[in-house]
Amino acid sequence: MDGAFDEFLHVPARLTVVALLAPTSWAEFGFLRDAAGTSDSALSKQLSALAGKGYVELRKEKTTRAQRTLVRLTSEGRDAFRRHAAALERIAAAAHAPEPAADNTPGLRRAFGT
Repeated sequence: MDGAFDEFLHVPARLTVVALLAPTSWAEFGFLRDAAGTSDSALSKQLSALAGKGYVELRKEKTTRAQRTLVRLTSEGRDAFRRHAAALERIAAAAHAPEPAADNTPGLRRAFGT
């Protein structure tokens, strides 16, 4: 496996969150929830996990009507996402690489039933 592949970050909900945060400086909790198509509690759980790993920072702001939560990737989170995305791209590229010439080694033919 590619050493840059991040098992923690590869969880679909976390990967979605960091992908949504990557092109922004700060994003509102509600935007992330709606864009990810998840519930408040599910998003909170993922944000807590990401914050615990140092990948995101959360900031709470009081407005005249309510409190809002803003989220951003830390530099560590941004770097981790870039490395992980590059690892995924390498994996995808390998899957699309031309097939090697057939190996007619008898042992391989038996092993693969050909």
